[in-house]
Amino acid sequence: MALTPLACILLLLSMQCYISTLAVILKTTNPKPWVNEFESIELSCMIESISTTNPRIEWKKIKMGEPSYVYFDKEIAGDLEKRAKIREPATLVILNATRADTADYRCEVTAPNDQKSFDEILISLTVRVKPVVPRCSVPKSVPVGKPAELHCLEDEGYPKSHYQWFRNKEEIPEDPKGSPKFFNSTYTLNGEMGTLKFSAVRKEDAGEYYCRARNEAGFSECGPQMMEVYDINIAGIILGVVVVVTVLLCITVGIFCAYKRGYFTSQKQMGNNYKTPAKGDGVDYVRTEDEGDFRHKSSFVI
Repeated sequence: MALTPLACILLLLSMQCYISTLAVILKTTNPKPWVNEFESIELSCMIESISTTNPRIEWKKIKMGEPSYVYFDKEIAGDLEKRAKIREPATLVILNATRADTADYRCEVTAPNDQKSFDEILISLTVRVKPVVPRCSVPKSVPVGKPAELHCLEDEGYPKSHYQWFRNKEEIPEDPKGSPKFFNSTYTLNGEMGTLKFSAVRKEDAGEYYCRARNEAGFSECGPQMMEVYDINIAGIILGVVVVVTVLLCITVGIFCAYKRGYFTSQKQMGNNYKTPAKGDGVDYVRTEDEGDFRHKSSFVI
């Protein structure tokens, strides 16, 4: 008996339903979840189709390409021990996520009584970490017209922090031309590296500076630091140089005059000018270690 087109469609649908009931099929509501550090997160693994009444469920954590069990033989294991649980039938709930939990997680279900007896699903978890208080470096004083660099850095936040600089509690824009208050400033702000560089500071650049490190998990700030901008006293510098040169000249002249007057003649030179007296007949004189001291020595001529 020939089948009508409608009968063929119904037959195909019934066969597909029959096959699906003999296959384990998994799905998830979120393949790339994220969570802030120390909060809880669900890694959903839902069994959409299965005929085996007691399937084997396993969870593996994959980090740096190396898998390790976190749920095996109906027990939480490994890195998640005492920090996770299974919500029926196969969803993994991490109760207190830490930055070390950022990894890929694989849900595996084995159903021996199904025609397609195995299925798995991969979930990538990101644990976001709030930045810590950044380390800020602000010069205390800079002369007008000279360059200056301000630095800000923290390395705990995840994802990587973006940096903002503030002067007197007002945010410094990345482009100074976009703000009337900073229009004449000559600086370069790098929000990725946390640097604020002035090519030539002005008196108006003086003030209290602080930095904010921000990412999706929150932000932290360093305390304000004062940067003073002062004028260079050219006249004072010239006067100082003149005074130093004058003092050095006076010292040189004094040393030269003292040398000419013999104040630097050594005692050894004076001692060498003494002449030994001539010897008399039959008498010898012996010179001792002390200059000018002679001892009489008798000699007998046979």
